[in-house]
Amino acid sequence: MELKELLEQKLKENFSTENFVFNEYRDELTLTLDKKNIVKVCSLLKNDIDLQFKLCEDITAVDWAKRKDRFTVVYHIYSLTLNSRLAVKANVDESDCNIDSVTSVWRTANWHERETYDMYGIKFNNHPDHRRFYMPEDFEYYPLRKEFPLMGIPGSLPLPKK
Repeated sequence: MELKELLEQKLKENFSTENFVFNEYRDELTLTLDKKNIVKVCSLLKNDIDLQFKLCEDITAVDWAKRKDRFTVVYHIYSLTLNSRLAVKANVDESDCNIDSVTSVWRTANWHERETYDMYGIKFNNHPDHRRFYMPEDFEYYPLRKEFPLMGIPGSLPLPKK
């Protein structure tokens, strides 16, 4: 059974009323879901005996700037059992710029979520150590958002002394 068919079957069994969208491009499978289901679906993906996506390789975001759901949080996960990668995506609107943390599923999500928060300003609910990763805590901007100037904001960060 192909990965897409297996995922569709498992998700239908466990989330019969939810809508999931699958896309395949250049042999990479992507699953898009509602952000409210992120922890439950990720838990299933990791713990299901047939799937076993035990490794969270990366979490990042995309800033679409003018779209209704401005951000898309992207989780890159890997199953050693299936020797397969999966991208899991959840859209986040700027007016409600948060999503539940998956650190309860994968401990490695801790750093990835902190970095995504620091660069995009997306808050991860129930994160065990929700603070900035690169930027100072009092820095009021998010450098990977589309409105952030390419050359930065003069005077927003003190430069190191020589």
